[in-house]
Amino acid sequence: MEEFSNPEFWVALAILLVIALAFKPVAKAITGGLDERSGKIRQQIEEARKLREDAQALLAEYQRKQRDAMAEAEKIIAQARTEAARMKIDAEKDLEHAIERRKQQALERIAQTEAQAIAQVRNTAVDVALAAAQALIQSSLDPAKQQALADKAISELPARLN
Repeated sequence: MEEFSNPEFWVALAILLVIALAFKPVAKAITGGLDERSGKIRQQIEEARKLREDAQALLAEYQRKQRDAMAEAEKIIAQARTEAARMKIDAEKDLEHAIERRKQQALERIAQTEAQAIAQVRNTAVDVALAAAQALIQSSLDPAKQQALADKAISELPARLN
């Protein structure tokens, strides 16, 4: 029992007792601090996961909107090309009609000019023929026959004009 009388034994026992009594609250404090720290880390990880999911959802939404916008742009371009082709066809038709109308007008003017020229030639030929006939009649017929011939021509004139 010498050990119980030894002061070193009692100091060691006191230290062990203090350590044993302090261990539980210190261990609890350390465990609580570690638990709290792990809870914060878990919360931060959960928050980061939610942010990542939100970012992925937002990215998917923007990609969908971009695809929709591209599809709409392609549709607008296709409609513009179709409209341009239709307008080109309409312009070509209008040009053809305008050319045909001007051609017809030119042909009508040519026909009018030709008819006027023929009428002028006829009138000139009639005038020349009348002048020649008058000169021939005056030189070869006596005045009584000239009068009879003039009367006959005047009476036949309405029938010849129609």
